[in-house]
Amino acid sequence: MLLTAPGGASFSVILPDEEATQRFATDIAGALEPGDLITLSGDLGAGKTTFARALIRHLAGDEAIEVPSPTFTLVQSYELPRFSVVHADLYRLTSAAELAELGFEDLPEGAVVLMEWPDRAGGSLPPDRLDIAFTLAPGLGPNVRHVRYTGYGAFAPRAERVSLVRAFLNEAGFGEVQRRRMQGDASIRIFERLPLDNRTAVLMNAPRRPDGPPVRDGRPYSAIAHLAEDVVPYIALAAALRRLDLSAPEILHADLDRGLILMEDLGDERIVAGDPPAPVEARYAAAIDLLASLHVRDLPTRLPVTAELDYRLPRYDIDALLIEAELLLDWYLITAGAAVGDAARAEFVALWRSALEPAIEAPATWVLRDYHSPNLHWLPQRDGIARIGLVDFQDALIGPAAYDVASLLQDARIDIPENMEMNLLGRYVRMQLAHDGSFDTSGFTLLYATLAAQRATKILGIFARLQRRDGKPQYLRHMPRLWTYLQRSLAHPALAPLRAWYATNVPPPDGL
Repeated sequence: MLLTAPGGASFSVILPDEEATQRFATDIAGALEPGDLITLSGDLGAGKTTFARALIRHLAGDEAIEVPSPTFTLVQSYELPRFSVVHADLYRLTSAAELAELGFEDLPEGAVVLMEWPDRAGGSLPPDRLDIAFTLAPGLGPNVRHVRYTGYGAFAPRAERVSLVRAFLNEAGFGEVQRRRMQGDASIRIFERLPLDNRTAVLMNAPRRPDGPPVRDGRPYSAIAHLAEDVVPYIALAAALRRLDLSAPEILHADLDRGLILMEDLGDERIVAGDPPAPVEARYAAAIDLLASLHVRDLPTRLPVTAELDYRLPRYDIDALLIEAELLLDWYLITAGAAVGDAARAEFVALWRSALEPAIEAPATWVLRDYHSPNLHWLPQRDGIARIGLVDFQDALIGPAAYDVASLLQDARIDIPENMEMNLLGRYVRMQLAHDGSFDTSGFTLLYATLAAQRATKILGIFARLQRRDGKPQYLRHMPRLWTYLQRSLAHPALAPLRAWYATNVPPPDGL
């Protein structure tokens, strides 16, 4: 229930028992980001520590982890998979000045803080926070708690999101299950696994993508690059792929307006295996076979979503391809301290415009766009190309077939040996020749090299942006691999002018 709160969004729930408290803690956990502050208010025995314990155990993925009350230690810290958590109890403080003595000025970077008795902090609380107030409800039973949670400042929309997700799960019949967060991607989407009886489902929590600042002709990057802004493309493509007997998830329940999807769980097995992960060539071969099969079909550009709504796939036009390549200039080169001037930038764009012309003129098909190991599941119980599970395709476009082949065979996160890459590329070409003896092998090979180089260029920029803008340095470890792929692709004789520009202007990543 939505309530009013000065400067925030406030909601009220009833927790009838400890299981409901655990579910509520899961709801809150799904909304947390590094650096958040959660204040826990309420009288002694109202349920603050019980909630904190449930939240910490959920974030730890360990229901047995010891979570003592910090009443006497005042502060208790936990190193958890997503971020550190600091659980503080200010009950024994006599003034806000004592906060410094507890080490609040030296918290681990990105730590989430759970603060009981926040009134003891005086006026030092930041404006962006979540307050959860617990009260006993003796008229409803001895274990029942009434909770009012309020998101202040930047936390207000996330507090509202908690309420929307809970209502969605209740409506779908998954309201009583315990959710487990899954490893996500570089986007703002959140994925959670939900077990129910003898099956599991996956919740995709994908709020509408906010427009960024205008970067060209009054349009943001996302509009120029044709990135999905809501879940409509995902639902449209999932159904369309399934109509082709491909293994996209079945959509079980969806809310298009709020960006929530409950879908079939395709499991955890990927087309890579081992530690560190390495490509399994037989699985990559099945993934190549899927592309070869898809690319000879007559595919529609308009896809039904509901009885009243269709979705039209955008074209992978020259503006999209160029602005992706320019991420190298805007993020990678700046991060490397090698920014170029206007003349060099103009030459870069002109060279790429010329190199990409054959890609724009090539026969068009569906480009799933993120066709690589993190998004390709292995389903050995199925047959043929249905053994490849597809889970990430919301940014799909109409464009050149070579793009997804390059995305697979120059996987940004996995080392693909060059001999394996060439073997699988040859497998794709042979399948195309078997379908059409006039297939242009040399033209396709050039497109493959060009789009592989464009994609490596783009991702070098994206990973630099993730580190510089979004505070996600873990992606930098993939830079040397991308650099190797880039050099491999630029070695094509037709790309010599681009190769010369990169040699003059682009330093390799650190360590190379």
